[in-house]
Amino acid sequence: MIDEQQRRAYLDAMQVTTWLPRVALPFAAPSRPELLAVAAPAVEPPRRPRPAAPGPAPSAAAPGAVSPPQAPTPTPTPATPRKAPVVPLRPAAEPLPAKAVEETPAAPRREPAPRFALQLLRAGNCLLLVELPTGEPFAGRDPAYRLLKDLLRAADLPDSPRPLGEPIRWPLIRGNREFDQGPAAARGYVRAVLQGQLEQEAAACTWLIGTPAARFAGDQDAPPVCRELDLDGLGVAWSLPGLEQLMEAPPLKAELWQSMRRARRRWTSEA
Repeated sequence: MIDEQQRRAYLDAMQVTTWLPRVALPFAAPSRPELLAVAAPAVEPPRRPRPAAPGPAPSAAAPGAVSPPQAPTPTPTPATPRKAPVVPLRPAAEPLPAKAVEETPAAPRREPAPRFALQLLRAGNCLLLVELPTGEPFAGRDPAYRLLKDLLRAADLPDSPRPLGEPIRWPLIRGNREFDQGPAAARGYVRAVLQGQLEQEAAACTWLIGTPAARFAGDQDAPPVCRELDLDGLGVAWSLPGLEQLMEAPPLKAELWQSMRRARRRWTSEA
């Protein structure tokens, strides 16, 4: 139920000046007595009959003649005052709740594509995945390539490794933002290339030279250096520092030599 002030505002808007509720309304002002008094219906006075037009004098009625009956004068019906119809008030319709806006799930944020260049080589019964310091294939006079030849001779492996295909450069498609080229995609691609080479020709051990080689061939973002790793589906691998890192930090060569003495049993006949 609504209060008296709002009720009167609704009645004024509907141009209803007089109304009577069917039941007692709560919070309503008391009714005025003059509105409840029912006025007596006004009765119109009977109309006088019009005088007859002058005409010839009626002749004497013949004896035994019967006069025609006169029509009764109609009695006027008293007019009944019309009452204003009482329009029942309807409660104000509650506003419909606004539909919740369905939030579009945000697309997962892509990680930036890593940048690296790796060369796949084969030396004897070992597979080498080497980080290219300059991004270009090795040349005979490159200091990094001469250091790699020294490492192969120290490991009793052929010092002229055979390149297998073109270098692996990442991002694979440069300038393409629609194609996901994050770390997970890079890892899947590098492992697929290694697995394809191992299926063509098995290897006793895979050298992972440089942080990108060890990171994207394995499943760790920060793999240990100078350690043997067990790659799921790719066999045993040996992680080495990058060639440029070895040239800039000579103390690493001693740690590398100690690790090579433990790992060389995998590609040689030494027990």
